[in-house]
Amino acid sequence: MPLDERTKTPIDKSKLPSRHVTVGPDKAPHRSYLYAMGLSEEEIMQPLVGVATCWNEAAPCNIALSRQAQAVKFGVKAAAGTPREFCTITVTDGIAMGHQGMKASLVSREVIADSVELTMRGHSYDALVGLAGCDKSLPGMMMAMVRLNVPSVFMYGGSILPGRWKGKDVTVQDLFEAVGKHSAGEMDEAELRKMECVTCPSAGSCGGQYTANTMACVSEAMGLALPGSAGAPAPYESRDAYAEASGRAVMELLASGLRPRDIVTRKALENAAVIVAATGGSTNAALHLPAIAHECGIDFDLHAVAEVFRRTPYIADLKPGGRYVAKDMYEIGGVPVVMRELLDGGYLHGDCITVTGKTIAENLEGVVFPDDQDVIRRLSNPLSSWGGVVGLKGTLAPEGAIVKVAGMKNLKFRGTALCFDCEEDAFKAVQERRYKEGDVFVIRYEGPKGGPGMREMLATTAAIYGQGMGDKVALITDGRFSGATRGFCIGHVGPEAAVGGPIGLLRDGDIINIDAEAGILDVEVSEEELAERRRSWQPRGHNYNAGAIWKYAQTVGSAEKGAITHPGAKAETHVYADV
Repeated sequence: MPLDERTKTPIDKSKLPSRHVTVGPDKAPHRSYLYAMGLSEEEIMQPLVGVATCWNEAAPCNIALSRQAQAVKFGVKAAAGTPREFCTITVTDGIAMGHQGMKASLVSREVIADSVELTMRGHSYDALVGLAGCDKSLPGMMMAMVRLNVPSVFMYGGSILPGRWKGKDVTVQDLFEAVGKHSAGEMDEAELRKMECVTCPSAGSCGGQYTANTMACVSEAMGLALPGSAGAPAPYESRDAYAEASGRAVMELLASGLRPRDIVTRKALENAAVIVAATGGSTNAALHLPAIAHECGIDFDLHAVAEVFRRTPYIADLKPGGRYVAKDMYEIGGVPVVMRELLDGGYLHGDCITVTGKTIAENLEGVVFPDDQDVIRRLSNPLSSWGGVVGLKGTLAPEGAIVKVAGMKNLKFRGTALCFDCEEDAFKAVQERRYKEGDVFVIRYEGPKGGPGMREMLATTAAIYGQGMGDKVALITDGRFSGATRGFCIGHVGPEAAVGGPIGLLRDGDIINIDAEAGILDVEVSEEELAERRRSWQPRGHNYNAGAIWKYAQTVGSAEKGAITHPGAKAETHVYADV
């Protein structure tokens, strides 16, 4: 029988899922498969630990995960567990961006969570260490952890190193904006080619406070990852040490019985929202936090997230709104430094338990805020007194919307609607300069159902910035924005056009009023006129009438609730961990 490494007493396997495939004479056929892979009798009788990665050769975000998984397995073995490695998919947003492939992005979050669940269930694994790199793979992996509720540790694969272009650090955001400069005649093709060759110099996820790094910060603040593990860039060997420690930690969780739903509480979710706001993180967190909460049976929708955003100061000067990248924050102490300042200021719940078995406050003991840097501000001198991401609501968004205001000076905009029924049409209008100062781009039928898949709009927004018009127009959509988007770009507008939301009733020339300070998104059209338009509105079809994206469209809910696709923990009659 395997030993609890802390007490040196046997871990009781009689209540672990793996007993269904390893214990008793009737499990001889099952054990024969494990012997076939070289496992010893001792290893078969130890807890079986799933080591799940999103490794693939699609993009640099995921390429280092296989290496890190080997270090996780070493840690599991050293703590008397038997690791079983498996992979799931990733759709990398940087490559999916700006074309029909982006419809697969948010869908992949559900496929990742579902495939990890099915692999764990099918093989009766007792615990899980999940490694993820690109945007949707982080929340997808965390959703699987709280859904299964077996002892679990999350680990981020790490960020990319910044590129260097004309003496400055650059990220893929700068390259997307360079495309806009090229279309405006401000950069020739040869220069664009030179820039693309140096922008992404290593393995790792996009370097700014975009969705991947935002959700990596969330993993620490929520308590599912080891302190400090979100920071080191992917190429650094120190990531292997965090990986090995994660493998050891999951075995301690097995011994203690501490599970993800003990960790991911309402308070922990509020801590996660605080770190997003304080770092000027991605608006996509307003989708992913409600979805993670749903897996736990906790009500924490877009409005609850936005309420936390509103009361949290913005203190991390990170791209896209700021000056620095993830590597810079790591070098001054990483996420624990941000959390230390927020805890001392009363913005974090310090009593939340984490995968270390200790509380947030206990984990942060000894962390000292460095004053010889300007990546992270003191709370007494914030970049702004309220969060870098805010929620909006109004006649144009009864179910709410979200906007990143980090780095913005003007938080109000009133302009005329310029309506498009897909991103491609809007992007073409930008390329051809068929818009003017004061316009509000409206990109609709890009929501969870209407897209289907709720595409991100970075190609369009970056092109606008590249043309020097980033602060002269606004953009609203029932789709999403990349974490790299900057400017007055409002996403998640709900109800979406596909279900008859007000955004689908807009016409060119309608006056739209945006006030991020007051949290308002209104259209200056009377209720009577909107009602008249609604009577003549007809649902639109799309070209995804078979396959995974069709299936997603049949089950997905609103952005307000996290674009979830199943009833969640509230409908459970059993939890996998207790089979």
